[in-house]
Parts: sequence; structure tokens; C-alpha cells
Amino acid sequence: GAVGVEGLRIIADHSLSGRSGLTTGANDDDWHYTGVSVERDIAVDEWADLREVSVGEACPICSTPIEIVRCIEAGHIFKLGTKYAEAMGATVLDPDGTQHPIVMGSYGIGVERAIATIVETHHDDAGMIWPTSVAPFEAVITIVSVKDEASVAGAEALYAELTQRGVDVIIDDRDARAGVKFADAELIGIPHRVTFGPKAFADSEVEYTPRTTGDTERVSISAIADRLVATISTER
Repeated sequence: GAVGVEGLRIIADHSLSGRSGLTTGANDDDWHYTGVSVERDIAVDEWADLREVSVGEACPICSTPIEIVRCIEAGHIFKLGTKYAEAMGATVLDPDGTQHPIVMGSYGIGVERAIATIVETHHDDAGMIWPTSVAPFEAVITIVSVKDEASVAGAEALYAELTQRGVDVIIDDRDARAGVKFADAELIGIPHRVTFGPKAFADSEVEYTPRTTGDTERVSISAIADRLVATISTER
């Protein structure tokens, strides 16, 4: 406690101003002072905003109730001063022609933190949901059965057209079960999925699934490229 303390600078929080009837430590094991009055018993050298705030308290600047939320530090700024400028001999001339070391600053945005921020705000139980504007791939073409030559040929043709039209697309032609491919596409979070399966392909159609909704609809093969290009263009 601060009662009777000498030789130390006492800094107290604004909330203690005028408080009385308090209990504080007596700076001795198992002893406390009661009935303490801050103004009477403690020689405060400086008042400051020290304590941690709680939800609902009034903001000291605007009096609006304070809300506490989780956040992620995506960028930061550091004042480096003249330490590195002096070491490198980096100077600048003032209007009088006198050289001065440059006052340096560091301004950074962490790519890893930016990715973490996006994933934190764009995901569901199945995995990530990349916004198209920052997605590593904008669309994935999933082939249900790589043994179906017609589906493979159709998927490769769509892949070539989308690539030529500027869409960042990946084709999943692994020899794996369809469920595995679907789960991986959802986990990775590619915004748009086009599925080539024998049944739909026999009707000259593909299955189109936006990652944001997970709703699947059939679209004609002749229309899917235009549909994707138009949709992705509005999302970039």
C-alpha cells in the first residue's frame, strides 16, 4: 500500500480521487490498513489513467459506454528515431543548410497476420471462405471420376477457357473419392466450385456451388464460363 510510503513517487488512478473508507496493504505480512482516505493518508504525486477498464464504463473522452471486442493486430508503426540514420550516415539538410540525421519510422503490414484476420472473419465449420478479391484461386473444377474420359475432356476445356479469360482456376483431377475432393475444396475455401460428374455431364450440364452459400445448382456447360467470369468480375 501507499500509506506512509516515503522516497517513492506515488502515482494514483483518477478513480481513487476523493475516495475514503478503503482497505489497503500495510507493507507488512498479514497486516492491512482500514478506513483509508486517499487525500488524507496518501501523498499522491501524480494522477493518471492507470486501471483496466470494464465493459459498460463511460469513455473518459466522450462518455460513451465502452465495449470490449477481440481484434487482431494486422499492422504496426514504430518510431525508430535517429539510431539507424546515424549509423548509416543518412542525413537531410534543413533550410539553413545544416545536416541532421533522418528521423526514421517503420510501417508494416504482416502478410501472415492479414491472412489470419481474413480466415478469422471468413470461415465456417467446413473451413475457410476466401473472399474472391484475395483468394489464391477463384474457382476449382472438380472431376468426380477421372476414369470418365468425357468429363475429364470437358473439365480440361473449361479450365483452358477460364484461364484464357483471366480466371485464377485450379482443376482437381486426383484419383480420389468425390467426397474427399469436395471436403478439400471447402476446407481450402475456394470461392467457386464447378463439378463435372457423369450424370450431369450426360445432360450437358455441370454442378455449380458458391462457397459462401454451399447451394448447388445445375448450369449448362455452354453457359458456365460466362456465368463464372461475370460473377467473379463483380467480386474482385
